[in-house]
Amino acid sequence: MTDYVLSIDQGTTSSRAIVFTHEGTIHSSGQLEHEQIFPKAGWVEHDPAEIWGNVREVVGQALTRGNLTYDNIVAVGITNQRETAVVWDKNTGEAVYNAIVWQDTRTDKIAAELGGDEGPEKYKAKVGLPLATYFAGPKVKWVLDNVEGAREKAEAGDLLFGTTDSWVVWNMTGGPDGGVHITDVTNASRTMLMDLKTLSWDEGIAADMGIPMSMLPEIKSSSEVYGHGRKGGLVPGVPISGILGDQQAATFGQACFEKGMSKNTYGTGNFMLLNTGTEIVPSENGLLTTVCYKIGDQDAVYALEGSIAVSGSLVQWLRDNIGIISDAPEIETLAKKVDDNGGCYVVPAFSGLFAPYWKDDARGAIVGLTRYVNKNHIARAALESTAFQTREVLDAMNADSGVDLAELRVDGGMVANETLMQFQADILGVDVVRPEVAETTALGAAYAAGIAVGFWDGEQDVIDNWKEGKRWSPQMKDNEQARLYRNWKKAVTRTFDWVDEDTEAEEASASEAAE
Repeated sequence: MTDYVLSIDQGTTSSRAIVFTHEGTIHSSGQLEHEQIFPKAGWVEHDPAEIWGNVREVVGQALTRGNLTYDNIVAVGITNQRETAVVWDKNTGEAVYNAIVWQDTRTDKIAAELGGDEGPEKYKAKVGLPLATYFAGPKVKWVLDNVEGAREKAEAGDLLFGTTDSWVVWNMTGGPDGGVHITDVTNASRTMLMDLKTLSWDEGIAADMGIPMSMLPEIKSSSEVYGHGRKGGLVPGVPISGILGDQQAATFGQACFEKGMSKNTYGTGNFMLLNTGTEIVPSENGLLTTVCYKIGDQDAVYALEGSIAVSGSLVQWLRDNIGIISDAPEIETLAKKVDDNGGCYVVPAFSGLFAPYWKDDARGAIVGLTRYVNKNHIARAALESTAFQTREVLDAMNADSGVDLAELRVDGGMVANETLMQFQADILGVDVVRPEVAETTALGAAYAAGIAVGFWDGEQDVIDNWKEGKRWSPQMKDNEQARLYRNWKKAVTRTFDWVDEDTEAEEASASEAAE
């Protein structure tokens, strides 16, 4: 009987299950989108019950389509949208509120209050992150402060908190009937509650946020057996043995194990990670310091990360909100009808700007419009915005690390867009390399799970399985690259300081009218 590893990828817009072979190729898969809930301007939520239901369904799809049963699966790995916070009742298994998504900006005042006179850098030396709406800790505080009865239940020890990996594992291992409440170091490092040096929860920061320690999951490595599928579930008795937050999972799947190696994932947002080895490198240029992975008892490996809030979701916005395309691939069709952006730039600061600016009060803008510009130019400018934002992060990474990147390994849904990949190489001035298996996020979690049970021997097997699929080399002249990038930087400044009290009142009024 052939053995496989099952990977569950609980992402921002969908949940997927992918069955991988020993060679790191895809045997079968299943995928379902879940609803994006926008109660007010700047608020983004998911229904945890819908996510759990979809996870069960896609696992069933993947096994059925692969003509497999759970007996064929030797391990389950999980990767997930990282900072999205779920708070649930451990006795009933029901969430007390919708999951608050990483893109959500409702905690801007909480973040400012926590920073006080010390500002957004208050906890950065310890946790590697600035105080921002992006991270999970302040989202939990919002739930406890705003959901009736939640704080009392939390203080009584009845509520649990986790990112979506914790939610999925708890349900897979039994839920209210003995479910395992854990997370891994990569996800824990995105909460603002974990000390990067000790890899343990910081009681002082948790107290500042009013979060009882009893709510927090136990922190584990990224590759060990955490528990087994519950009886009567889809994978009963199968070890659940790998967890990596989505961007760290992609780094693992891209075999970026050497210090100085880097990858960029093009998904809902864009995320570039640079492996810094066992050294914790503080950023002086607007990047995050985070845990990259930890294999069993081995030392933790760290990374610098540049997080971009909006890339693939800009394409989704053009489809769903504006209607200039009917499906995602059409954006490339339109973009290829013109030779350039026509002087138009799209800065998608829908939830403020993440790296390297960290401006919660920015909002999106389309600038440089003239009568000449048409929808093809706007489509091209939307694609180019992803590449420009990546260049800004790369510049910050080069400055922090002191080493210029030689090539960039890329993955995620948008890497199928060859127009974007060529422009990315042009604007970076380095080669862009896509692997044969572009689903490196799910693959990385599979590798972590398989290594824990001996299905793969370790990192060397991952390196041996990785194969280059396609390479794009820069073709743009230096003066043209410099001109485009200079104008992009100018466009970004037009989004700064947009939100004030009047804007917030206007957004609230618009949200109420929509309801």
